Amino acid sequence: MLAGSYDSLLVLFSFLVAMLASYTALDMVGRISTAAASAARWWLAGGALALGFGIWSMHFIGMLAFSLPMTLGYDLPLTLLSLAIAIASSILPLWLGSRRNLPWSRLLLGSLLLGAGIAAMHYTGMAAMKMMPAIVYDPSLVVLSVAIAVLAAALTLWTAFHLRRHGEHVRHVRMVAAALMGTTIVAMHYTGMHAAQFPVGAVCGAADSGLHAASLAIPIIVVTISVLAVALITSILDMRLETRTAILSTSLAQANSELSHLVQHDSLTRLPNRLLLEYRLRQAIDGADAGKLTFATLFMDLDGFKAVNDTFGHHVGDTLLAQVADRIRANIRPSDVVARVGGDEFVLLAKVYEAKDATTIAESLVAVLSEPFNIVGQELRISVSIGIALYSRDGDNPHDLIRNADIAMYHAKSQGRSQARFFEKSMHASSEDHLMLLQDLRLACERKQLMLYYQPKFTAPSGPVTGVEALLRWNHPTRGIVEPDAFIGLAERTGLIIQIGEWVIDEACRQLRLWQRDAWPQLTVAVNISALQFSHPRLISTVSAALQRYCLAPDSLTLEITESTAIRDIDASMQILQQLRTLGVRIAIDDFGTGYSSLLYLKRLPASELKIDRAFVSDLGVDAGNGAIVSAIVSLGQTLHLNIVAEGVETGAQQDLLTRMGCHSLQGFLLCRPQPAAELERFLVTADPHEPSQEIS
Repeated sequence: MLAGSYDSLLVLFSFLVAMLASYTALDMVGRISTAAASAARWWLAGGALALGFGIWSMHFIGMLAFSLPMTLGYDLPLTLLSLAIAIASSILPLWLGSRRNLPWSRLLLGSLLLGAGIAAMHYTGMAAMKMMPAIVYDPSLVVLSVAIAVLAAALTLWTAFHLRRHGEHVRHVRMVAAALMGTTIVAMHYTGMHAAQFPVGAVCGAADSGLHAASLAIPIIVVTISVLAVALITSILDMRLETRTAILSTSLAQANSELSHLVQHDSLTRLPNRLLLEYRLRQAIDGADAGKLTFATLFMDLDGFKAVNDTFGHHVGDTLLAQVADRIRANIRPSDVVARVGGDEFVLLAKVYEAKDATTIAESLVAVLSEPFNIVGQELRISVSIGIALYSRDGDNPHDLIRNADIAMYHAKSQGRSQARFFEKSMHASSEDHLMLLQDLRLACERKQLMLYYQPKFTAPSGPVTGVEALLRWNHPTRGIVEPDAFIGLAERTGLIIQIGEWVIDEACRQLRLWQRDAWPQLTVAVNISALQFSHPRLISTVSAALQRYCLAPDSLTLEITESTAIRDIDASMQILQQLRTLGVRIAIDDFGTGYSSLLYLKRLPASELKIDRAFVSDLGVDAGNGAIVSAIVSLGQTLHLNIVAEGVETGAQQDLLTRMGCHSLQGFLLCRPQPAAELERFLVTADPHEPSQEIS
């Protein structure tokens, strides 16, 4: 027999190609198992092509590494047939490895078929040499090579199945598995080669017409590595794209879930919002109709929240709302639904059997929300007014139930607050009146129905007049003169107060210019500024424009700002007040002593006037406590060099006592009621008809 030899470098390359082909096969199985049905078929075809070509290349490079003392060649048709067998055989392990399960019976059958395919590929490739006389095979070694092929197939199938999923350490395990699989495939090939014996004098029938070994080694190695590398890189890139797509899909799903939650819940209190409440109401209506049950809709509005919010700032107000929500949640049943539907408005949906059950729930909430809240070291107290509407007595749809509960809540608030009221049909009349008043108010400015009354301020005890305060009135076409208490709240809730407030500043400045030009050059005017207008960005420009338009000295205009508004957000308030003082206007702190203010803030405010609220003046001389408070306010104002004005003076006793306490100016019905401009002019002339210009200081 002829003695053959091997090129060790090509043997090494055959082993490397076997490892690379094995790793590519394992990676391809992972792609097939995770791809969609249509894409999986393409991955199976491409993977079989890459794996089959890799195994065949390993076999062919191994044969090219073998040399005999003769010229060798390989028949092209048989060589291509061996390649086709390798590719066809590769379909099976890829397909089996991507299945959901791999029972032992399927593993055994697949191993036998794949092992037979690998052996067939090998011995077909050997036959392509067309040796004459034919190659003599050692039967025991042939059987051993086939057994190794079956073992390699079993190892490939088992490994491909168990390493098909991507994980943290899967890639490293695949490398080890690929080395083991490559070793068994190489072992099968070289065992088969060792089984072949070439008789002395044999010649290669394909040496002249077939493929020549000397010129094929490097091209096949390059092409094989390129094909496997492209397949592997494509698989890795697709896997990364799929991973990123999965991550993006998960992120989008999470974002959609969070967005859905945000759309249906209040961000501050984490309670359902109006949108989700209406959905729950529709569910409750469907359930009530099916079971012939009833439920109550409780509309809750916090009493005193605005004062807390204005005094301590929005951050404290937000904390209070969150604590209110927590307290409500802790005192209702798991089956009840509570939602936040407005700034300080909440709606509770509760299953009840009769009206008194709703009363019990409402009374419990009134009691629990009346208990003090501790926020940033402050003990704050509020209360709640509740309106109750029952299904289906007070409405058979979400809109009517919420509206009627809201109407009942306003009646509870108007009757003393901190209580609950059931909806009654008679309440609709006042509700409709409320709505009509709002519609009329929207048109009041353009129809010139708003007007200003003026109330003089007197140097204590009885004059002369030092200035006037502009007071808003509404000359309604059917209701007559409407006091501000009846519509200012509406204007603030709807934002109309900004437009109305700007008109008041302009009209007061216009009227003052006429008075100063005609007879009273030293007269001043005071205008009340609402909390909403005070924080509005147009306030400074509105005041500046009015002063310039009517050529007024800035210190002839006084802006009266309530105590709670001034210290609501002390830093922001200071910026606004400093800008107003830069313009030259005077600042008065109105309703002093009625809020939660700290005297530490008062000295920081650039105010020139302090107004004692009429609530302290009305019981002066009767309530010793009020007298002490007024005396303290006067002393405080004098210490801070502020002008002290007492409003609401209605009796001579009040006038005398306030004068003795040291108040600089007095204002009230005793001295002069608020009057339209024309009537006030007659009063001013009558006060001192000889020297009208000297009466005003």
